[in-house]
Amino acid sequence: MTTDLSIAGRHFRLDWHPAEAVGHRTLARGLSDLAAIGARPVAAFLSLGLPQELVQDSKAQGAWIDRFYDGFLALADAHKTVLAGGDLAESPVAAADIVLIGAVPRGKALLRSGARPGDLLYVTGSLGGAAAGIARLAELAPAAGGTRRLKIPKKLADALAPHLYPQPRLAQGLWLMRRRLATAALDISDGLSTDLHHLCEESEVAAELDAAVLPIHPGATLEQALHGGEDYELLFTAAPNARLPRAIAGIPVTKIGRIVRRKPGKPVVWLRTECGAEPLGTQGWEHFSLVNTPA
Repeated sequence: MTTDLSIAGRHFRLDWHPAEAVGHRTLARGLSDLAAIGARPVAAFLSLGLPQELVQDSKAQGAWIDRFYDGFLALADAHKTVLAGGDLAESPVAAADIVLIGAVPRGKALLRSGARPGDLLYVTGSLGGAAAGIARLAELAPAAGGTRRLKIPKKLADALAPHLYPQPRLAQGLWLMRRRLATAALDISDGLSTDLHHLCEESEVAAELDAAVLPIHPGATLEQALHGGEDYELLFTAAPNARLPRAIAGIPVTKIGRIVRRKPGKPVVWLRTECGAEPLGTQGWEHFSLVNTPA
């Protein structure tokens, strides 16, 4: 079971994000948690707290809540996830709480705690696309005129898709679980730097990343790939003799580093560049951190 909370002003903005994208992202966050342990989704429960105006019909587009459900249910249908229940209440701030139930064979769940020195580090897909997308939305925002809803040009749909409509890697998580190739895994929701630290802490190891081979999304920067978050790709480790394909269910898999023995008093994660190795701190998303800013 997993639960995730989406709050207007923190995880999305009503003036930036289409209602369909908010619905999609609400479910994608939970589905990605299931993908990270190799589980298949069974059922979803959704509770919404919304201001009155978001449940009223708009002549131009219809009610915000209806378009939210359009985005939510489209992703649910794509992954055969039943919306089994939930709740709706009036609230001064828009918020969505998703609870998901998944299933995985006993003893086969992918965990964060199994990485060992010598294992290789892999990632699915590309990194930084979501961070680049939110930065692009911020550039468009002044044209929205205060609280007026931002109209997204069709020509930017592909560039903004990783942020607005992230795709949970359920098929890839199931593939890794069934073949027992991953020694540890988690999804990249808070940024590669932060989530890799989570994996290392749970496994009591350290890691080295190779900046030259990171699969950076077109239009994104190295900083966005390392720290951006909300990519919802799978980060996993495997033994050096494991035979992994170049793609799983059509999504590329890239070797980006290795797991090493942790040394007392030394940094947990290192980034290797053409200038040498340097410590890589946690600069991704952390709730209640003073450096974070709302979406």
